[in-house]
Amino acid sequence: MTVTVKQAYEPLTESTAIALAKNLELFPQETELTCKEIGDGNLNLVFHIIDQHTEKGIIIKQALPYAKVVGESWPLTIHRAKIESDALKKFAQYVPQLVPEIYHTDETLAITVMEDLSRLTIARKGLIDGESYPLISEHIGTFLANTLFYTSDFYLTGKEKKNLVKQFFNPELCNITEDLVFTDPFFDIDTNDFEPELRTDVEKLWNDQELKLEAAKFKHKFLTEADALLHGDLHTGSLFASTTETKIIDPEFAVVGPFGFDLGQFIANLLLNAIGREDSQAVLFKHINRTWTVFETTFRKLWESEGKDPYTKVNGYVDVVLNNLFEDALGFAGCEIIRRTIGLAHVADLDGIADKEKKLAAKKHALRLGRALLIERISILNTIHIQEIFETTKE
Repeated sequence: MTVTVKQAYEPLTESTAIALAKNLELFPQETELTCKEIGDGNLNLVFHIIDQHTEKGIIIKQALPYAKVVGESWPLTIHRAKIESDALKKFAQYVPQLVPEIYHTDETLAITVMEDLSRLTIARKGLIDGESYPLISEHIGTFLANTLFYTSDFYLTGKEKKNLVKQFFNPELCNITEDLVFTDPFFDIDTNDFEPELRTDVEKLWNDQELKLEAAKFKHKFLTEADALLHGDLHTGSLFASTTETKIIDPEFAVVGPFGFDLGQFIANLLLNAIGREDSQAVLFKHINRTWTVFETTFRKLWESEGKDPYTKVNGYVDVVLNNLFEDALGFAGCEIIRRTIGLAHVADLDGIADKEKKLAAKKHALRLGRALLIERISILNTIHIQEIFETTKE
């Protein structure tokens, strides 16, 4: 299905989004459609269109030519819309049940038309409200094991892998990650955002040469290691979930990068949710443990049954790969926790804490936890140790 009249790029409105949906023949021409702009993210417009008679819906997502969180003073490529749709299609080759169905893409308009997931809840909001989502960790472990293995050199030929790197060449979005995750929070940079009461703690972090050395190592990993195709922004706000379903969305930061990055981001955001809770923290640690267990088990099975590199038959090699991946995930998690606490883009898990003193205490805990994961990652041997580090950094 294609748009019959090609247009120059312009941002959609609710009325033009409806016209586009009808032009694509996704609904009968005579049906009554309603549209609501629901985007609350940092970069895009998102429209929810519903057929009033059948209640069938679709989502139209459009990339803006600037970062929505800042405004037109921060220009940004609209090519990221193609990166996102290509990533969702690639992921669907391996785990179709865990990503939304794509109905249409248009590179000129920078749009992706996809399955309506309004039956589900954004996982971050649900977790903050106390939902547990019993299958979310199993689903994320499955997603990561499959997408990372099947887009790695352990499965792909050298030519296939290099073509994948080329397809997901994503320098502008990677630059955001390089700056906002790995650089700015560790220096006195204007984009940082934190309460005045945290300044002493933040300045201590900026002057912590041991910590900055470890952060530098992880920035270098992100810059140079091309292990597999990453989602690139796998936090709990990029997941729709229910008690039975999980759908991974928003991979516009997708790039071929280091194995441990996505896992580290997911673990970090579970830990941020745990910090923001006064009770029911145990469920978050169960999720962390279950994510790793499912990931490791699934990755090993794929390695044994699908590995095409001759070295996958060498005893002990998969253990080396998984041990390095786990250690790296902890380091990436540390960077993510710190940047979500004092960097440009925060999380509601902490910012939504109503009591000011509790919020400040939670953010101080987050800074200590992020540092500990970076500094002590080599000695953290399993997910139980993550919980121990969490507890010891409370005060």
